[in-house]
Amino acid sequence: MVNNKNQPLAYRLRPENLEEFVGQGHLVGGGKPLKIMLSKPDGISSSIILWGPPGSGKTTIARLIARITNSEFIEMSAVRVGKEQINKAINKSRLMNKKVILFLDEIHRFNKAQQDFLLPYVEDGTITLIGATTENPSFEIISALLSRSRVFTLYQLREGDIMKIINRALESEKGLKNRYKISEENKRLIAQLSNGDARDALNIIEIASSLTPEDNKTRERGIEITKETIQNSVQRFLKYDKQGEEHYNIISALHKSMRDSDVQASVYWTMRMVEAGEDPKYIIRRLIRFASEDIGNADPEALKLATAARNSVEFLGYPECNTALVQTAIYLAQAPKSNRVYEAVNKAKDTIRKTGNLPVPFHLRNPETNLMKDIGYGDGYKYSHNYEDPVEAGKSQQDLPDELVKDNRKEKFYTPTDRGFEKKIKDKLEKYEN
Repeated sequence: MVNNKNQPLAYRLRPENLEEFVGQGHLVGGGKPLKIMLSKPDGISSSIILWGPPGSGKTTIARLIARITNSEFIEMSAVRVGKEQINKAINKSRLMNKKVILFLDEIHRFNKAQQDFLLPYVEDGTITLIGATTENPSFEIISALLSRSRVFTLYQLREGDIMKIINRALESEKGLKNRYKISEENKRLIAQLSNGDARDALNIIEIASSLTPEDNKTRERGIEITKETIQNSVQRFLKYDKQGEEHYNIISALHKSMRDSDVQASVYWTMRMVEAGEDPKYIIRRLIRFASEDIGNADPEALKLATAARNSVEFLGYPECNTALVQTAIYLAQAPKSNRVYEAVNKAKDTIRKTGNLPVPFHLRNPETNLMKDIGYGDGYKYSHNYEDPVEAGKSQQDLPDELVKDNRKEKFYTPTDRGFEKKIKDKLEKYEN
């Protein structure tokens, strides 16, 4: 690799072998899948998809695979190329006497037709495809291509991994070679600001070093890069794609934190969405759903508060509605939980799908015409309000189709718990049903 000082630091420090690669030990560590595949004479035998967040090493791994297997490496971005450019690369590869790796970055940007175009060349071995994506391949890669590829998942780098990369940048000949120094505290700051992205960490160091004044007195022992300079070198942002997987990951984290009655986590995940600019109407819709799905009649006030918060969201908007969102999340997290309403919905739905359009019992039908009355609509119906004990009057008549009543016992869809207000409902139901 040519060591050109004019190249970006992140580019100069790209690992040249697996030993220099930091992180993703579950893939490239001893005895791990990629390490094993690359130790074989024929290298990788199938196309692969590298799925992971930005700066986790997808491109670097693809380059290393090509180098280790002595393959021709053709790198393209799905954002900038189409079938024509891919076809030229394939025609070029046919003229070569060695394995050709086509690295297609952001492969999820290719539509179905473009991905279909790749299939025959992947199948006949004309190219070995390495696709890189930040999006879930299950959703973004067509099944035919996915079934012919091995998917490897990369994860956000840990703080310790980023610290190793920072130290290498400061010490390496290809990097800053002891010209600058950063305290351990400030290295951790860079690791936190980079959000597990190696490229971001190196970019922060590069910008911070350019903003740090240099003089002859400090040059020999290394110029200190300060906390203030580091903070001025980064525009912090939250990784959150409203249409991508992280959108669903975070709302799932909020939902499950509230279900676990974890108030602090519920506040955190709500504010993660708020700070990332999520539509507050989407957040409140999920909170309203949670109020009925996971709390239900254990605390009927939960649904009231959530729907009231909806009015606050619509009336105030950002930033004023953020307190209403957090207030609701806190209440829902600490409220008693019951998913019996949700279970009742699912059980009733399953029963309806199995039994179809069961006829309504005649006594429950309204006799709107004389003909309907003559054939028995409404016969025997007891208007419960006319009885001294309306509940007993209601118990004495059957309100479900015959097929859902066996041995005088009705099919049960809703079975309340002993939690919160639902305990009162349970007691009333037991009296009614016994």
